[in-house]
Amino acid sequence: MKLVYPSIFYNEKQGGYSVVVPDLPGCVTQGDNLEEAIEMAQDAALGWILTAIEENEDIPVPSQIEEIKVQEKNAFKTLLLLDIDKYSEKYGTKKSIKKTLTIPEWLNERAEKLGINFSQLLQESLLKKIVKIDRKK
Repeated sequence: MKLVYPSIFYNEKQGGYSVVVPDLPGCVTQGDNLEEAIEMAQDAALGWILTAIEENEDIPVPSQIEEIKVQEKNAFKTLLLLDIDKYSEKYGTKKSIKKTLTIPEWLNERAEKLGINFSQLLQESLLKKIVKIDRKK
């Protein structure tokens, strides 16, 4: 699942960029150049969101970029595209909990025939549902 959050990039006098993600309190990072700053901002925001998910906390609803005000002349706002599935595969908690569930036999047979990974599908679906509910709060 992909999320989009606005961010503010500050061009620093000594070089490089500082980055703030206003919707994620304390989510601040920097990079020596614009490319590195973007990568660091994505990593910081994804880490923030993954930690919130793993600690059973609400994920803030992203502001509309139009709502973000930038006063400083050395700054600009932009959007960050965050792939939470890819990030959680690499950095997420490896601890798993076994769940037993019941589905119709015909659905099981069709899904197995298609090679669907039940655990992966359930994880992705649950994460999408959680984020959707969090956004409505």
